[in-house]
Amino acid sequence: MVARLIIAAPASGHGKTTVATGLMAALRARGLAVSGHKVGPDFIDPGYHALATGRPPRNLDPFLQGEDRLVPLLRHGAAGADIAVIEGVMGLFDGQLGTAGYASTAHVARLLGAPVVLVVDASAASRSVAATVLGFARYEPGVEIAGVILNKLGSPRHEEEIRAALVRTGIPVLGALRRSDDIHAPGRHLGLVPAAERDAESRELLPKLAAWVADGVDLAAVVRVARSAPALTAPAWEPAGSYSGPRRVVAAAAGPAFTFRYTETAELLAASGVDVVDLDPLRDKALPEGCAGLYFGGGFPEVHVEDLSANAPLRAELAAAIRRGMPVVAECAGLLYLCRELDGLPMVGALDASAVMTRRGALGYRTAVAPGPNLLAEAGHQVTGHEFHRTEVTPRAGAPAAWTWDGAPDGFASRTLHASYLHVHWAGHPVLAQRFAAAVHAHG
Repeated sequence: MVARLIIAAPASGHGKTTVATGLMAALRARGLAVSGHKVGPDFIDPGYHALATGRPPRNLDPFLQGEDRLVPLLRHGAAGADIAVIEGVMGLFDGQLGTAGYASTAHVARLLGAPVVLVVDASAASRSVAATVLGFARYEPGVEIAGVILNKLGSPRHEEEIRAALVRTGIPVLGALRRSDDIHAPGRHLGLVPAAERDAESRELLPKLAAWVADGVDLAAVVRVARSAPALTAPAWEPAGSYSGPRRVVAAAAGPAFTFRYTETAELLAASGVDVVDLDPLRDKALPEGCAGLYFGGGFPEVHVEDLSANAPLRAELAAAIRRGMPVVAECAGLLYLCRELDGLPMVGALDASAVMTRRGALGYRTAVAPGPNLLAEAGHQVTGHEFHRTEVTPRAGAPAAWTWDGAPDGFASRTLHASYLHVHWAGHPVLAQRFAAAVHAHG
């Protein structure tokens, strides 16, 4: 049995992340083991979940992982927890463009059999909130709105007006939260500023969030909703692999500049005999001892470009290791870091390309194909991934691409290197982890 619920909203901006993170922290403060999950490819919100729960962050996405893996991944991530709190994405029914809500929060709720708690920003309405809630409750069969948390209330009279109107819907109010000047997390072009970039402030915010939610939400009622979810029958996901030979080390970019990495990446590599060791390109001057591979995930290197450039010893060691054939996988921010320069400042220089920040962003799900054999895939191998950035890379003409989608090439690739804008959740494509691990062992 996995007690579970989804925190959703009518649209972005209603306070899902704030309420979900505060709820995780408040339940943990009550002595419950809480597992935090995020619908979609988001890396930022799960960072706050991890601080609130003390457990690794998890993502659930039908497009990236496949519908049949969602329940197993939930069971894997929630193992040993008393309750799983799943934060939705965008509005409840918003999913992949051009589809009937594929990969939406509602889609995930149906796949997981999870009751939904709707967070509604009530700051600009009163009785109309009830009409919004009723519409969401009736819009799509199979999605259970089990309760409402009213957010950004202005006064007791405001709350009473909304509560009275909601009686007609039959949907209970599980919480009523007042506006609070103490509850704030700064934003950036891709969402909130990652928790790891403001670690002290984030940790200071958590007790305030927990107290704010505990004061305004009926936690016992929330737990009852979560425990009302039906039993799950699919087995828990386990990373494939039964490796018993010598283990190798992969250095994975971490620290404030590189905060985007799926938890299952390290678990898949570990199952194949590869231990992931964090490497902070802002501060570490050398690779870890015995390093046989490199993994550079996403983040915001453009925010830290001066400090990344200033760490010349590490940049030089990385460039030399990659020239010698050390296997390296880079996604999005990692791609930028491996270029000659980013916004005019020297980077690693393993790629004959320059990167610059732009005003226009690229965002969306992608279905990509390997145009030729490389470190991660054979020619014609297809993956699902997600692209989101506001940078542009200008490569040399004719460079072998890592992936192609919509007829256009992306990134760079060889037998020992794979650098792309695309974030791929390896739990949905475990062969990528297996191929990378095999290359690391061969190099080691």
